[in-house]
Amino acid sequence: MRLFGLKNCDTCRKALKTLTSAEFVDVRAVGVPNEVMLQAFAAFGDSLLNTRSTTWRNLNAEQRKVAPLTLLAEHPTLMKRPLIEHEGELFLGWTPKVQAALG
Repeated sequence: MRLFGLKNCDTCRKALKTLTSAEFVDVRAVGVPNEVMLQAFAAFGDSLLNTRSTTWRNLNAEQRKVAPLTLLAEHPTLMKRPLIEHEGELFLGWTPKVQAALG
């Protein structure tokens, strides 16, 4: 199991506290492998973008028009977190539904 997120993200920390066997991957430092990002985008579409983030708010209107995958490659902190990969399946966020599926 791999958890893609940010080390200073409260939601990621909560998930890691519960998922003690998860390998943490800091998207700011390491990024998300291209094949995982493509699979995540196919599964979650535009909801993979965190439009409430500080990074998003700092983008101008022209930058926001760029294709989501390009934006995520340039600004990995735009990804909603955590993105959890478990046995070939992807989960986005740390909702009660995700917690039940992984618990």
